[in-house]
Amino acid sequence: MRSRLPRVLAVWMVVFSCLVMTAAAAQPAGPAPAGERTGTRAELQVDLNRAGESELIKVPGIGPALAKRIIEFRESHGPFRRVEDLLKIRGIGEKSFQKLKPYLTVSEPR
Repeated sequence: MRSRLPRVLAVWMVVFSCLVMTAAAAQPAGPAPAGERTGTRAELQVDLNRAGESELIKVPGIGPALAKRIIEFRESHGPFRRVEDLLKIRGIGEKSFQKLKPYLTVSEPR
């Protein structure tokens, strides 16, 4: 009667290899390229008083339409005094604001 041990070991080696490859693929290869959405506050801080549309759409949750509304609001009401002023913009409620807030900052008006 042949032993099943070699076959079981082979199966476990394949499973282990798959797990190792999956873990390796999940690890970032290095720093994200400049301008790429990375998703953490330390990596992305957009100034509401200076950002253009292309900068604003890098923020998760801001698309082209919302970026335009932010810029239009800034142009018609003057510079943002605090990040919470975003709540005055159509389409930004409390829930949206909480998601956007970590990525945004407000500089002193020029």
